Amino acid sequence: QVQLVESGGGLVQAGGSLRLSCAASGLTFSYYTMGWFRQAPGKEREFVAAISRSGGSTYYADSKKGRFTISRDNAKNTVYLQMNSLKPEDTAVYYCAADRTTVQAMNVRGMDYWGKGTLVTVSS
Repeated sequence: QVQLVESGGGLVQAGGSLRLSCAASGLTFSYYTMGWFRQAPGKEREFVAAISRSGGSTYYADSKKGRFTISRDNAKNTVYLQMNSLKPEDTAVYYCAADRTTVQAMNVRGMDYWGKGTLVTVSS
């Protein structure tokens, strides 16, 4: 059974940083492109960042470039999202997802697997 388990969310002040983790099990982790998505209250889920199977290629939503960094450790079956200079509008539930596609093709529809999410709250 495939499981993606996110952790690292919490309450942080604006301008602060958080590092999210997503631990995968039940799948051959290195076969999957991994991505982070988020869903703010009352809004649709949106793409944040993706990383290729080897970690050699990354792709970000335009608004996240420069503040967010995605990385992965295939030895630990874990993908990370480092978030800096957080803003109140970054408040959302953050989800990781896995799919056998390219980083540019990662989107909210058609992901093979989803985690249950971790809540990030940024106070002003």
